[in-house]
Amino acid sequence: MSARWLGGGRIALRHPAQYIVVTFFVTSMLGTALLSLPISTQSSGRAPLTTAMFTAMSATCVTGLSVIDTEGHWSGFGQAVILGLIQVGGLGIMTLSSLLVIVLSRRLGIRQRVVAAAQTGTLRLGDVTSLVKAVVTMTACVELGVAAVLLQRFWIGHDESLGRAAYLAVFHSVSAFNNAGFALFPDNMMRFQDDPILLLALAAAIVIGGLGFPVWHQIASGRRRIRQWDLHAKLTVSTTVVLVVSGWLLFAAFEWTNASTLGPLSTRDSLVNGLFHSVTTRTAGFNSVDAASLNDTSHLLTMILMFIGGGSGSTAGGVKVTTFALLGWVIWAEVRGERDVEVFRRRVPTDVQRQALTVALMAVGGVVVSSMILLALTPHELSDVVFESVSALGTVGLSTGITPLLSTPGQLLVTGLMFIGRVGPPTLFAALVLRARERLYRHPEERIIIG
Repeated sequence: MSARWLGGGRIALRHPAQYIVVTFFVTSMLGTALLSLPISTQSSGRAPLTTAMFTAMSATCVTGLSVIDTEGHWSGFGQAVILGLIQVGGLGIMTLSSLLVIVLSRRLGIRQRVVAAAQTGTLRLGDVTSLVKAVVTMTACVELGVAAVLLQRFWIGHDESLGRAAYLAVFHSVSAFNNAGFALFPDNMMRFQDDPILLLALAAAIVIGGLGFPVWHQIASGRRRIRQWDLHAKLTVSTTVVLVVSGWLLFAAFEWTNASTLGPLSTRDSLVNGLFHSVTTRTAGFNSVDAASLNDTSHLLTMILMFIGGGSGSTAGGVKVTTFALLGWVIWAEVRGERDVEVFRRRVPTDVQRQALTVALMAVGGVVVSSMILLALTPHELSDVVFESVSALGTVGLSTGITPLLSTPGQLLVTGLMFIGRVGPPTLFAALVLRARERLYRHPEERIIIG
């Protein structure tokens, strides 16, 4: 790709992934400027710059971590800015990720072009306009549909005025679909533990947004039969179902008798809240139970789900379900002594396997390094710090309650983690793909001892 110059300045964009980095950075800085205005807060003063930047980055990266109470601190204007950043961030990552694959397909060989086309439902460069329209249309339809359900629950089920109910419905619908996790209640969704309709509506929006546009594009294109889907869609949907169901059953079992979480609830509410927790941990960030009150087993389960995340090209974060699933198939093939990695009767190229391994190990390294730094900067326990690091890097938004207690350096570190977690995966994917090249020679082979 030829260099692009921004505003006549000296910043040249030579790599297609740089558009994602620059777009999200500029958007978050614009949000920081708006949230720094006195009109954005309910008090007479301005919000501290670090607070405004943390909130803007969290909203743009659809994370949901917050150092202050969203409704108690920010004015109506400030909340509107946050909502706008969430919407732009969610739409941006879905659109830019899909467009990135299209752009990359021009730089690849025939084999790689076929793979890239499959990942976007055989979209072509001429389909850019239709791609953007499709993403916007799907987003609007889902958000309006979920908002209609939430409106009924807030208005009739929880005695809010019609205007207030409509506002709450739109805000939380947008936040759910974009996997942001921002809520206008101090206890997030904990006060709605006994409202299965509301929780399930939010969960549905989270799952739809977390599957990714490439999957929904195939379904909308008439490929409603599973056997007609490409490997990406099959792997994304099947892994999502396995993770949601297993997370639901395990979390319900681990917390069933916990007096601080599911213990006091009825059987129905325990099952619904268990399902909601399983769904929302995969980068949405809402919570209907107190994350700080989870037992150690549930704590670990939550971190695993947060680390995995959702689908590629979606509003979700994490290393992505396809990365996690592919590594599982690689291990399975190696254990069985098979030469090729085959998934749903399709052979996965070796370079894709290496890319998955690279993404996963770099994410592990990011969690380890950031946790060590946070431990050095804060007095918090190891489990709380690791939980915070995974949540930020996976753009989840769940916290054990230490986010508002972080020092300024700690807040800046978490801010950087959210940004890396949002733009890192597509940027890294593009870098790995564009660096793939054929060598005209190979060195002699020699084995080393493993294990």
